[in-house]
Amino acid sequence: MSHATLQVLNPSNGELITELTADDRHTAETKLESAARRFRDRKGQLPLHARVSILGRLARAMEEQQEALAQLIAAEGGKPLLDARVEAERAVAGVHIAIATVSEHHGEVIPLGDREASAGRTNFTRRFPRGVVLAFSAFNHPLNLIVHQVIPAFAAGCPCVVKPAADTPVSCLRLVEMMWNAGVPEDYLQPVITDDLDVAGDLVASDKIAFFSFIGSSRVGWMLRGKLHAGVRCALEHGGVAPAIVTPSARLALAVPSITKGGYYHAGQVCVSTQRVYVHESLHEEFITELAQSVSALRVGDALDAATEVGPLIRACEVDRVEAWVDEARELGADIVAGGSRMSGNFFRPTIALNAPRNSRLGSQEVFGPVVCVYPYDDLEDALVMSNLHPHAFQAAVYTEDISSALTAFDQFEASAVMVNDHTAFRDDAMPFAGLNASGLGVGGIPYTIEDMQFEKMLVLKN
Repeated sequence: MSHATLQVLNPSNGELITELTADDRHTAETKLESAARRFRDRKGQLPLHARVSILGRLARAMEEQQEALAQLIAAEGGKPLLDARVEAERAVAGVHIAIATVSEHHGEVIPLGDREASAGRTNFTRRFPRGVVLAFSAFNHPLNLIVHQVIPAFAAGCPCVVKPAADTPVSCLRLVEMMWNAGVPEDYLQPVITDDLDVAGDLVASDKIAFFSFIGSSRVGWMLRGKLHAGVRCALEHGGVAPAIVTPSARLALAVPSITKGGYYHAGQVCVSTQRVYVHESLHEEFITELAQSVSALRVGDALDAATEVGPLIRACEVDRVEAWVDEARELGADIVAGGSRMSGNFFRPTIALNAPRNSRLGSQEVFGPVVCVYPYDDLEDALVMSNLHPHAFQAAVYTEDISSALTAFDQFEASAVMVNDHTAFRDDAMPFAGLNASGLGVGGIPYTIEDMQFEKMLVLKN
């Protein structure tokens, strides 16, 4: 039995939330083995109607405890309570989406008999679980990301071992407990609590898993993918350096508050956070003035304060990193027109950088902090070229009242989704959600994840 512990701290004030016993290599592998045994026991697998009933009970319990879940998200993750409440609501919706998906999609009939060779045969498919799911999650949505990994696994009939981020494991543990209380057998869903990279790597390299779900940095995700056994499916969700283009016809009264939300939501710690904004020269000066006013007015503070709009960064070392990137960009010629400095504790002032050079880290890498870079442009095609000069590609946005500009942006953005007159961080849990290039592999979104975690088996009957 492991005696190592993991401390969970409130990033707003540094106070200890709880101390958890960490899993060592033996306990983690034991959990994975019990999940594999559960899957191999065909008679012990839960039928669809039982899974749907359990998920229904879970959704009702989550609705009853929605405010408590939001408070927990804000406390351990530093997400402002107003946004944590939205996350808790989305988590409940995700369970309902999973119920609807598995209730409606069972397989298909494939027509035969149009040729003599297939005459007298009937053909249909059914969906089956692939096997054990191993899920690694991230800190920035400590409940809803877990929902997007664990709920599809259970709905699909796959036993799951889930490792939450070491900074935010409590929301995951609470969901697991609620799922057990709703009727999920414990060996169908087991948490692994560790910050030991060797233990995590051993789980990924195990031949007992059939599907690996990873949400986190591209460096770690692509490295872990290389450890997978042949035949193991995977879905990788990484970050991006999301671009937004403001065209000459854009309404600044819409664009400015939208970009403020997209860029500083959860202190910029979102994989599709708006980081680069390209503004037409005719609007550039006015846009900068209005955005600076909007950003300077954001209320920064304790995530549990209902008035807070921007909370802390998850760790003090992240404040150090963001500060170093902003200072470097300033030294290389960027103009910092708002923020640009750290506050006490884990807080950094919401920042706007004009013309951060591409040879700066701020101008070329995902900042994952409350910083937005703004650049002027003259021609839409040039703005699109600049938007696409990055190995990461996820979601993008264009603000315009001109349908031609919207369609041009949709056609030419290197992105999996393009928002028109909305920020890059918009997401509905039923939508496909996919990083391109270095930003990921596979398609997220609860219906798409359920499909990935199952396979279609075909039956052919000859009369």
